Amino acid sequence: MSRIPPEIIDQILAATDIVEVIGGYFQLKRAGATYKALCPFHQEKSPSFTVNPQRQIFKCFGCGAGGTALRFVMDYEHLDFGAAARKLAERAGIKIVEAELSPEDSARLGMRRRLLGLHADAAEWFHHQLLKSRGAQVARDYLKGRGVNIDIAKGWKLGYAPDSWDSFSLWARGQGYTIKEITQSGLVSLRDGEEESSQQDPDDYSPHYYDRFRNRVMFPICNDTGEVIAFSGRVLQSDAKAAKYVNSPETMLFTKGSVLFGIHRSKRALIDKKSAIVCEGQLDLITAFESGVQNVIAPQGTAFTDRQAHILKRYVDEVILCFDADLAGEKAAERSLTSLLGENLSVRVVEMPQGEDPDSLIRSQGAAAFLGRVTSAKDFFDFQIDRMANRPDFDNPRARTQAARKLAGWIGLLKDPILRDMTVTKVANRMEVATPEIAKLVRPGTAPATKEDEALASSKKPAPLDVTIRLMMLTILHDAEARAWLQDAPWRELFAREPEVHLLPKILEAKLPENDQVAINHFLSTLDSAEEALASTLLQEKPLPNPLTNVQDCWNKIARRQLQARIESLQSRVNALASNPEDQISLIKEIDETRNRLQAIPTSATPKFD
Repeated sequence: MSRIPPEIIDQILAATDIVEVIGGYFQLKRAGATYKALCPFHQEKSPSFTVNPQRQIFKCFGCGAGGTALRFVMDYEHLDFGAAARKLAERAGIKIVEAELSPEDSARLGMRRRLLGLHADAAEWFHHQLLKSRGAQVARDYLKGRGVNIDIAKGWKLGYAPDSWDSFSLWARGQGYTIKEITQSGLVSLRDGEEESSQQDPDDYSPHYYDRFRNRVMFPICNDTGEVIAFSGRVLQSDAKAAKYVNSPETMLFTKGSVLFGIHRSKRALIDKKSAIVCEGQLDLITAFESGVQNVIAPQGTAFTDRQAHILKRYVDEVILCFDADLAGEKAAERSLTSLLGENLSVRVVEMPQGEDPDSLIRSQGAAAFLGRVTSAKDFFDFQIDRMANRPDFDNPRARTQAARKLAGWIGLLKDPILRDMTVTKVANRMEVATPEIAKLVRPGTAPATKEDEALASSKKPAPLDVTIRLMMLTILHDAEARAWLQDAPWRELFAREPEVHLLPKILEAKLPENDQVAINHFLSTLDSAEEALASTLLQEKPLPNPLTNVQDCWNKIARRQLQARIESLQSRVNALASNPEDQISLIKEIDETRNRLQAIPTSATPKFD
């Protein structure tokens, strides 16, 4: 959870109009006292997404999503709590003061903020160089030749690093950034054979350091909230001996295997399409995105890491690999498979024309040609079998056996046992090998789903909500007197024997003040998404009359059914001890005492606590 103090969250919620926030993402239409729209979280033809300005909550009666403006921004933008709170705070002009940190954490947080500022300023400086400097003409010509016009360059904040050893570093020093900050950013490097010294004279700078990026087109690398955290620079000389691409080194902001290029621009399309088209390079992605194919991302390198696959799983169910049609591209697809299948992502492969990539294909034949290949992309296993079948030695028994073993190794990466069995059958049929023989070769790289995994999956579906518990929650959310009565009752003891009390204890522990919508919305912001959706549903329902009587009746009903269940359990034990009358005596006595307690509980209000 964020370190943002609760009182700041209250200020953010109080200063935020949920209608304005959600209306900034898509159009809302007034419907009486509320607003409606098509739900952004699932496909629907009739609007079931409702925004209640009085309660300052949203609710979809189709998919069940619901909550405050904070929850909407979290779910729509795929942000964590802290990032969503900061986004709304900035919108409302509220300054967030973090809770007290340790000196070490405070220093680290301060350095991180300085490095983010440096990267943002650097992106502007590189961009200005591209647009205005005379020396950047070679970069402008290069981008023009790749179909990147001025508007695209501005949209992606593309830049140019001058052909100089120290232009950037001297500029950064002039902006007030220290040597330590500049070196920790990774944008400059220490000269070979030298060691960084904290005692170094700040004025004695240039002989020791040099700019990491020189005479390159600069691509800012952003995190999923759009903050610049690193750069990738492409060389401009086709015959240069230097590396074609140079990336920022890993820093406290940037871990290469944890970042997906372009996700800050494409994540909405990823969510809508539920699939990601994976390109190798930045220009492939930019060209596809600007041509209208926007569910695209690019790993920082060719093959996926586990972390990148995990991030992508937050947005999509399917990955469509669009690597170059050469041996390196095929190897990249194979290396990506372990991470992608490990996240239960479906994987397909686009067959690109020899010598083409998405950028060149779109520029020569148009986006429709590229989309056509994406649409016809084959399942990874079909793609591999087809590729193997085209080899001249495929009919050789030894070669076919080797192919079967390789395919079986990939099948073992599938976590879902049903999907694994289906794939075994498909591969066996395609390879003309007996299914049991392929099955023998499969060694699951990841264990099949356990009972705990299945329980976790099923937990994503709301458990049936007991009618009595639901009525009790509805009543105490709307009525302070009923809530106070229940808070004074021995509710912890009663609910300890209830398997599905849901968020009822949290409502009682919150001690919500009467008629305080900000406090209620702050309480909602502390819940998980399922609990917040349920509470939002209850808050929008009309409360029943006689709330105190309702809660007392619910209490009696729960107490009576618990005692009845106890009697049935004791009776079963008595029956099991039919051959031992002496052992039955104490149980029968307890049954009689429990029946007396049950009869003492009225069938209507005014419960008795014991």
